[in-house]
Amino acid sequence: MQHQQSTLETPVVFDCQDNQLLGIIHRTDSEASLGVLLVVGGPQYRAGSHRQFVLLARYLAGRGIPAMRFDVRGMGDSNGDGKHFDELDADIQSAVDCFITSANLKRVIIWGLCDAASAALFYAYQDHRVAGLVLLNPWVFTEQGSAETYLKHYYIKRIASPDFWRKVFSFKFDVVTSFNSLFVMLKKSRSIAAPPGVVEGASIVDKDLPLPVKMRECFKQFGKPVLLILSGRDLTADEFKHAVANDPDWQKLLSNPLVTKHDFLEADHTFSSAVWRDQVAEWTASWVTTL
Repeated sequence: MQHQQSTLETPVVFDCQDNQLLGIIHRTDSEASLGVLLVVGGPQYRAGSHRQFVLLARYLAGRGIPAMRFDVRGMGDSNGDGKHFDELDADIQSAVDCFITSANLKRVIIWGLCDAASAALFYAYQDHRVAGLVLLNPWVFTEQGSAETYLKHYYIKRIASPDFWRKVFSFKFDVVTSFNSLFVMLKKSRSIAAPPGVVEGASIVDKDLPLPVKMRECFKQFGKPVLLILSGRDLTADEFKHAVANDPDWQKLLSNPLVTKHDFLEADHTFSSAVWRDQVAEWTASWVTTL
């Protein structure tokens, strides 16, 4: 068993545009110049789903890697109005400032799941102190992409399911509702897609650009090491795979040697079992130690 360092968990309160945010820094008993900042996505606070962020931060600190998790504005113990995931630049910058100063670091890795991965991408290219990104099941939602993913990964699997046919033959299947839902999905999937390229002169944070395009351009601007982890049992990951598969520029970016990719076929969206969570922690720690 690998030796685990002793750790100390220290609460910190720091300012962000006249609001106070709360975080927890997981320190190590040895000097470190690089730490991992955990950005929380969705309507949850710094503990994470099934305490994922608490356990991950403790694991990293035990491996000699300082970590910090915090509440963005309007979440958990932080005050202020809640922000959309594409409006978290100020929150992340304030957290980076606090983490680097408090833990005496030079650089940080930003770790994000789902829309926190998207928020991390939007921010990272703007801050030279960000040395790398860990992105898990990035959120690239569009109505068309979501509909195509749902048709491919839900309806096809459902039709192939014995339980589906048992409901049909036992007259427990709601034909009208199901076919209305299918019709809506087909209509959305056949809507006119936005062009994959960026309009000349457009900002990469232009809200009119499709989310996968904005994220691709931020990824391109970042140009530093990225660890990408995709679940096999998750529609969000499926939509990301679908988006990048249909975009040659995305394919080129992900084939770069700076990108390390793990396809975690058994895992769900939040890596909800102890085995899946521990594997993600191990992949993260091992990757960080190579930087």
